[in-house]
Amino acid sequence: MQATLERKLKERSAVAGVVGLGYVGLPLVRHFCEAGYRVVAFDSDEQKIQKLLRGESYIKHIPSDWILDVIKSGTLTPTSDFSRLNEPDCISICVPTPLNKNHEPDMQYVLDTTQQIAKSLRRGQLVVLESTTYPRTTRELLLPLLQERGLKVGEDFFLAFSPEREDPGNGTFTIKTIPKVVGGMTATCTSLASQFYEKIFERVVEVGNPEVAEMCKLLENIFRSVNIALVNELKMICDRMGINIWEVIDAASTKPFGFMPFYPGPGLGGHCIPIDPFYLSWKAREYEVAARFIELSGEINISMPSYVIGRLIKALNRVGKPVKGSRVLVLGAAYKKDVDDIRESPTIKLMELLLEYGAHVDYNDPYIPRIRPGRHHGIDMLSVDLTPESLRSYDCILISTPHSCYDPSFIVEHAQLVVDTRNLTGRVKNQQDKVVLA
Repeated sequence: MQATLERKLKERSAVAGVVGLGYVGLPLVRHFCEAGYRVVAFDSDEQKIQKLLRGESYIKHIPSDWILDVIKSGTLTPTSDFSRLNEPDCISICVPTPLNKNHEPDMQYVLDTTQQIAKSLRRGQLVVLESTTYPRTTRELLLPLLQERGLKVGEDFFLAFSPEREDPGNGTFTIKTIPKVVGGMTATCTSLASQFYEKIFERVVEVGNPEVAEMCKLLENIFRSVNIALVNELKMICDRMGINIWEVIDAASTKPFGFMPFYPGPGLGGHCIPIDPFYLSWKAREYEVAARFIELSGEINISMPSYVIGRLIKALNRVGKPVKGSRVLVLGAAYKKDVDDIRESPTIKLMELLLEYGAHVDYNDPYIPRIRPGRHHGIDMLSVDLTPESLRSYDCILISTPHSCYDPSFIVEHAQLVVDTRNLTGRVKNQQDKVVLA
């Protein structure tokens, strides 16, 4: 089985399968197609499948111009028929791994996908989990399901973990240039997964087992979470002391060694950084280890929307207005600038809190024309236009996401009051009376 798959990978006659066609899976599909693989792309969302069949991308930073060509040529086959999972030689699992309402791992998508693969698993297939998860997921959840029918890992089929490192909106680092970490259940599994991915990644980094690869991804994002929590806490201290934290960070960044700048904000968003620390702290409890540092950073970052709203309430009070009944426009719904991804966005929590306090809330985001109800919120709202008249009509403008298209001078000029969580307005002159940094 190993020799057969190696030959297919070398000749690029191997068929690649990608399960989950979201912000991770769809870019991966594109690069597999460009590398010469024939790709079968799976998703349970029939709307995504139909859009792809029409040659349409549903992710803003992924263009549409390549899709119809690869479908017409037979290079790409999008489908919601999971009975076809026996067709690919190599399958990458790119499904969500969210938290439930108790901040515990929700593994239903990974389990459902693995069960579907197990039903049709054949000898010679390689299965790679890319979804971010806790250490030992590959060994404890996937492996038993895939071996139920008597196939042996490392001989009959191959299993590995390789964490995604996609950064939507990053024009500097792409899939090709970001090193790909791979850890297999056996040395053979690692080698085959490495051969599979080296066709599209400039560098593949092999590690000893899936647990190292799983923990590697968590370390990367926990590192960011902890440092963002630190600078968020410093922001609160600086606010109380009347010190501009943004100027402090700029000054500290002039040190050419031993310092890496992180920036405060209204909370954490995206599918990784707000979630990954809780995956590890949850798993650590199984081993009777208290991940106090990690949990504390999570608590600080989760508390930031409430802190921002507190600053907004004080800003309104300063001009003689209660938050109840005030009109507030939130700028930016996406979790980071210049993307159309709303997953775990702190803007949702900000809007929920404002509504709870009785404010009249609208939002503007050119990347997200509508917010629809999600797993943990019921907000259903359309983006409003950003004009001089609309800005003047609100009692407060709350800047949550600093999209590049937002002109801070234009906003400050026409707004009555601005609460800025991202220092977007930091370089605007003569704005001291209008702008509050939060």
